[in-house]
Amino acid sequence: MVVNLITPQELRRLRKKAGLTQKELAKRAGISQSLIARIERGTVDPRLSTLRKIINVINEVLGEKKFLARHIMSSPVISLDANDTVEKAIELMWKYGISQLPIFQNKKLIGSIREESILSKIKDEKIENLLNKKVYDLREEPFPVINAETSIEEVGKILLSGKPAVLVEENGKIVGIITKIDLIAKQFIK
Repeated sequence: MVVNLITPQELRRLRKKAGLTQKELAKRAGISQSLIARIERGTVDPRLSTLRKIINVINEVLGEKKFLARHIMSSPVISLDANDTVEKAIELMWKYGISQLPIFQNKKLIGSIREESILSKIKDEKIENLLNKKVYDLREEPFPVINAETSIEEVGKILLSGKPAVLVEENGKIVGIITKIDLIAKQFIK
């Protein structure tokens, strides 16, 4: 039977992912910092019991780390005023590579506009008329607003329920936006 153990490079990567210094990891595992350094350099093969202590500490710390909405939100929020035109919405979507925008009126969230809703109107109207319309006239329901301390698991549930985005609020102010790609990319692309 062949048992694949963790490599020194993998151990270093996991320690850093957990946000631990060698000294912190050593203290929590009850071993010396110099032993951690030698293990990560590959100059010493630790006993299985020592390796288990190290891995248990890393897993414990990684389990403690909760990722919150504030960690994955995009900021600042690109938005529209109710009196802006559809042409401006298209320009912003193109410029920032986004497909939906929240709409505000007097600093109050009143709706949203998505590229899909604009496209659906093109077949019914002349493009010139559509471009000059106010986004207020094409607005859809506002994106849900969540607190910056909301867990990414909860954000995922909201987005998977069919909502295209969520807005992140802190101290009564919209400070960020999260879309499905934010949820995916910020967890897997470092």
